[in-house]
Amino acid sequence: MVLYRLLVSIASLPVLAALLWRVLRGRESRSALAERLGGGEAAPHRLWLHAASNGELTSAKPLIYALLTADPAVQLLVTVNTVTARELGQGWADPRIAIRMAPLDHRAALRRFLSRHDPRALVVIENELWPNRMALMADAGRPIFVIGARMSARSAARWAKIGMAQPMVAQISALSAQDAGSEARFVDLGLPRDRLMPPANLKTAITVAPGVPLDWPRSDTVLAASTHEGEDAPILAAFATARARRPGLRLILAPRHPRRAPEIAALIAKAGLRHTTRSKDEPPTAEVYLADTLGEMGRWYASAGLCFVGGSLVEKGGHTPYEPAGFGCALLHGPDVANFAEAYAALDAAGGARLCETEADLAAAFTALDADAQAEMARAARGALGPPADVESLAKALLTRL
Repeated sequence: MVLYRLLVSIASLPVLAALLWRVLRGRESRSALAERLGGGEAAPHRLWLHAASNGELTSAKPLIYALLTADPAVQLLVTVNTVTARELGQGWADPRIAIRMAPLDHRAALRRFLSRHDPRALVVIENELWPNRMALMADAGRPIFVIGARMSARSAARWAKIGMAQPMVAQISALSAQDAGSEARFVDLGLPRDRLMPPANLKTAITVAPGVPLDWPRSDTVLAASTHEGEDAPILAAFATARARRPGLRLILAPRHPRRAPEIAALIAKAGLRHTTRSKDEPPTAEVYLADTLGEMGRWYASAGLCFVGGSLVEKGGHTPYEPAGFGCALLHGPDVANFAEAYAALDAAGGARLCETEADLAAAFTALDADAQAEMARAARGALGPPADVESLAKALLTRL
């Protein structure tokens, strides 16, 4: 821990400089920066819940409202790491939920944050385990809960190697793992078994509003969902190849970060394709629709019979298969699905998803998977992923431990 604190102190000046640069460029507000430094409007006597970004916050939402239902007196301080997640949470417009940027994992910022907000307990979603944050909460005698905990074999080995795993795990009051593998790895790192809560994958409980689907034939529509830099070009090349063989094919391209829209538009043109753009309110009249907005994924899932899940052709660990599967999409993914390894293994084994490692694999899938094949894959996916998490029981179990 001493080495970690030293490294954080050394890194604090360049991190602060980077944040100030974001403010100057208009990518972040002064109030967001103040919150990262432990300031902002006080929200005292609340249960502190932390979710990293849009995906984690969305998966936490059913649990958040289960907590508020189980105990109407509960008020939540929800922290996030990204501006877009802050905006997403503020959009809920719920007076029982205060949304703030998470404080940096620097002891000065954290002490300011804890003094200002005085949270009674910390609920961590998935794998946001920050050493200084956890240590100061533990030192104050405040319980720490980890819900939907996720720990890959690679991360477990890394934590064990640097010697910080056991002290951090010892500070966890109770943990509900996302899957059996993650649970076993936390136990191997020193978590006592009597601190285990029933497993829960919060992403299985997500309900996404469908919105109005595009007026395109669903079985001829491909969705590239939450793509990252390095994925769009091979997807577009594969789509162009498939469209030459299947002329009615359409593509909805929904990047993980909408700010990348200009560079993606250039890639679309380079692939010899036409497109229109959602953020410009242009109608979907071309073969590619650039869905560069937030909060409309349900609409895109409802519009597409075939969904490539982004973050899997590059080393991002892959995004959730649960949302597109819930909409009856046939699933495609790349080789890096470490974030949902067990889910994708079950999907692949059942025929509910297909691994596409290359541009040629994608082109073949886009070409061959017709309406009947998509429907069969969707049925297999529903069976492989199983029932949604029981967030009501989880919320009650968590509240009894406060």
